[in-house]
Amino acid sequence: MATTEVERRRGQLASLSIAAVVIIVGAPLWWRTTETYRAWLPVSQINELANLQLQLSADVEVVFARGTVTSEQQKKVPLTKTQDEEHTVDEDTALRYRYETKYRTANIMEEDALNQSSAADADLSLHTLSESLCGSLVVYVIPESSSLLPEDVDVYIGQRRTALLRNGAQMRVGRTIEQLLAHLEPRIRQVLKVMSFSHTDITAALSGRVRLSPGNKESIADSMRAFKSSPGYEITFSLLNPDPKSHRLHWDIEGAVQTYIQPLLTKLAPVANFSIDSQTLYYAMLGVNPRFDSSRNAYTLNSDSLAHVINPVEARLGSNAASSNPVLNFLLYAPDAQHSPLYIQDRQKQKVPSNAFHSPRWGGIMVYNVNSFYGPEAVFPVDINIDMAKVMGVFLAQLRLLLGVQSSTAPPGFLVAPCSSTGLADWELDRLMWSRSVENVATAATTITSLAQLLDQIGNIVINDNIAEQVSSAVTSLQLAVAELEAGNLGFALQYSKEAILASERAFFDPSLLHLLYFPDDQKFAIYIPLFLPMCVPILLSLLKIISDARQRRKERQAKKD
Repeated sequence: MATTEVERRRGQLASLSIAAVVIIVGAPLWWRTTETYRAWLPVSQINELANLQLQLSADVEVVFARGTVTSEQQKKVPLTKTQDEEHTVDEDTALRYRYETKYRTANIMEEDALNQSSAADADLSLHTLSESLCGSLVVYVIPESSSLLPEDVDVYIGQRRTALLRNGAQMRVGRTIEQLLAHLEPRIRQVLKVMSFSHTDITAALSGRVRLSPGNKESIADSMRAFKSSPGYEITFSLLNPDPKSHRLHWDIEGAVQTYIQPLLTKLAPVANFSIDSQTLYYAMLGVNPRFDSSRNAYTLNSDSLAHVINPVEARLGSNAASSNPVLNFLLYAPDAQHSPLYIQDRQKQKVPSNAFHSPRWGGIMVYNVNSFYGPEAVFPVDINIDMAKVMGVFLAQLRLLLGVQSSTAPPGFLVAPCSSTGLADWELDRLMWSRSVENVATAATTITSLAQLLDQIGNIVINDNIAEQVSSAVTSLQLAVAELEAGNLGFALQYSKEAILASERAFFDPSLLHLLYFPDDQKFAIYIPLFLPMCVPILLSLLKIISDARQRRKERQAKKD
């Protein structure tokens, strides 16, 4: 009897020991070793980015030339004046534009520069004296009698970050300085909208985050035409020769790129990196058969058929699989002898002067007719040297459009200087940088907030240290970009915004975040139940037996006392 009691007691202690080991050691160890590792993320800062509040600050310096203000008015000219303009784009996005205007009079060297024979020479001389910072503008107010501007021109916008504003008849000396500044303010605001950011451009840059109003058709078209912001772009020039038996084409693409394209890309270096390649494709035909127009004795391509030209040609172009950057394709097509000359018609059935067209976010195609080189005694194949100046002039204009270099329509009385050899004015670069900075900030903020929502909804996704580091880097860069935009430091704002979008995309597209790498909860139960059930059932039954025995003994002791 004593032996049986000892054995029963030993069994109970063994069961309790096993249960204690399983509960105290086994269960925590299993939980710790199978839990999903989730590194810390700055969730509160990410939630703040979901409500995007951007402030863009532009510095404007107004310089009064001799003869525009009196000595008495000079004493009353304010040093600075700040104006704010607020816009609510949607419930999560708001914009504020701050214009800080500084006033002063021209110094002796600036007066000499303003005495040049032409506005272009004055613009160059003023640029030589002092170079304006990126994102800032200088407006020189010149007398009404100045010969720099034609009679019908009130404002001249040059290649740099300076503008010349004529002091009109309504602003003659004799008025108070308050009246003079009040009359100048609307014209200066027009200059800002042309040379700096405008609300239309900024809202178009936010098209990936907010919905544009249907009434803003021009900005919608511009935003859909240009490529999205990217750290780099691939530019490919292709020469299509469908009839090498009739003509042998020669093009100095390397020299043309260095002469016409490279100056523009060098100036765009702060915006993105560019790589250029070229190729010649033989027997490459268009996917559309041109129609013969007897009235012109030429073949034509209608605007409705241009959309069908790209796909067959694109299959021959190849792709750069080593790069994930967008590709800008520029094709020069020399028609075969049976379909020459070939002209592109617009919707009004008129010949397009450039004989070229472009496709939004893809590239451009130019038709180069060579039938005029066929003489009566020509020996085939005819050697033809392509006029690269003509070709690159078209491709350069298309490249500007595809990269988002949009020159806003100048108001009446404005004269905008033509493009220089670089193909891009300084203020046009500033406009592009403003738009790209805002676009990068909006895209990176959307990416980071979407990633945070995804990780919050799917709790079993591993967040390793690398992802947490990229997210923290993106959030920090976003905060710095927003701060630099607010301070008006456009160059730094663009750089930080590029870093933010790169870090956010690396985090979002990290391979470890693939949902196929993780099991749903029901599959986890299906795996663990066969493992733990055979072990837990005996332990549970033993614990129940011990509890039952303890209750039985308690009842027996209670009965003896009674």
